[in-house]
Amino acid sequence: MSHAIDLICGWIWSPVLVILCLLTGLYFSFGLRFVQIRRMKTMVRLLFSSENKNKKDGVTSFQAFAMALSGRVGTGNIMGVATAIGFGGPGAIVWMWIVAFFGASTAFAESTLAQVFKDEHDGQFRGGPAYYIEKGLRSKVFATVFAVAAVIGLGFLSPQIQSNGIATSFHNTFGVEKWIVGVVLAVLLALIIIGGVKRIAKIAEIVTPFMAIGYITLSIVILVVNASEVPAAFSNMIRSAFGFNEAFAGILGWTISMGVKRGLYSNEAGQGSGAIVSASANVSHPVKQGLVQAFSVYIDTLMVCTATAVMILACQTYNVIDPQGNIIFNSPVAELGEPDVSYTTSAVATLTGDYAAGIVISIALLFFAFTTVLAYYYNSETNISYLFRKGRHEHLVINIFRAVIIIMVFLGTVIEAGTIWNLADIGVGMMAWINIIAILLLSPVVFRCLRSYEKQEKEGEEPVFDPNELNIKNADFWKHKNEK
Repeated sequence: MSHAIDLICGWIWSPVLVILCLLTGLYFSFGLRFVQIRRMKTMVRLLFSSENKNKKDGVTSFQAFAMALSGRVGTGNIMGVATAIGFGGPGAIVWMWIVAFFGASTAFAESTLAQVFKDEHDGQFRGGPAYYIEKGLRSKVFATVFAVAAVIGLGFLSPQIQSNGIATSFHNTFGVEKWIVGVVLAVLLALIIIGGVKRIAKIAEIVTPFMAIGYITLSIVILVVNASEVPAAFSNMIRSAFGFNEAFAGILGWTISMGVKRGLYSNEAGQGSGAIVSASANVSHPVKQGLVQAFSVYIDTLMVCTATAVMILACQTYNVIDPQGNIIFNSPVAELGEPDVSYTTSAVATLTGDYAAGIVISIALLFFAFTTVLAYYYNSETNISYLFRKGRHEHLVINIFRAVIIIMVFLGTVIEAGTIWNLADIGVGMMAWINIIAILLLSPVVFRCLRSYEKQEKEGEEPVFDPNELNIKNADFWKHKNEK
């Protein structure tokens, strides 16, 4: 069974998908004139905009940003970075940066499209790849395939990684049985998801910024203590990324693959899940939420992932294992095994000691991973709503799914971690293949939207969206809104 899973994962994550992710980011970066750099100031301003703060429909831009960031900032930032280094070498982090930089334009594109083609359903805004594939590409079949892939990838496979990370950390630190952690997580999840998107958004709005700022602050303290090793850590990353470090030159292809794979898993640019959350925001123009979500990619990868990576590399608490299972770098300061959360914990331990480090990482994982599960739930629910929105059984199916994801979270605490990562990679890869093709085909819509937004800005107007002016078909929500 494990061999079959590895084989499927290898097919989906072939070099073709790795290249496609990078080329898509390049395409949108040039097509949007590097919007991810030149509109940085606007991203921050819109993030804290008070627009629609007191309206009942949808959520605010910041809440949607926090929900998307909670999906991005998870175990991928702690365990994922450790596995990227452990299997791809230090250079994998540079490729995570590259994916994030160009991926910010991809995130802008998919989030803008999610706003353009969103629907209002049962008092909530719903959207994402399934919606813009059906309306923009007029392909119900293609849209349905994505929705099914999203439910499987985010609802059945990915939550187990998050709960496994929490349970493993709490078991190692406090000696708590993993199944007990699983029960507690399942109960907490049930209490929150019953409250719907508003409750999820409120929790994400409070918890996500707190956890990101706290974790980055901790990493800065550790790096100050190990300041003399930081330049060497950055040099090691850059040299290894392009095959200039002899120790890791033999695994350069694996370095790139691991960096892109873990980068996409962490920042989700191109995967489509960030776009699903983006549709829930109530804004006057789709580009506004596109800019906000592009910024969340930077926070996830360039800040939080980098914080973890430099801690591990500066403290040298890592091993590197090649695809054949041979150790090609052994930590000189700690006895470590297979790449996992222990790499990060050992780095923190250089400052706090082993037990305190375990507590810190356990708490960080609890916040990071649990809020990610909430984002996975919302994304899956939106796709279930898409699949069943014209039938009588939508609410029944959603309630059944709530029970299923609660069970998945529990099961994730008691099964093998390696298998879970491969299953999640399969889910993410399926979504990425479908979504990237869709946003490339719909790229003219993205370009028109940005031109419209910037033209109105230049004329001193508050940008508003009118699909008729841009000759965009099937943007029904906006047509009805403008008619009102």
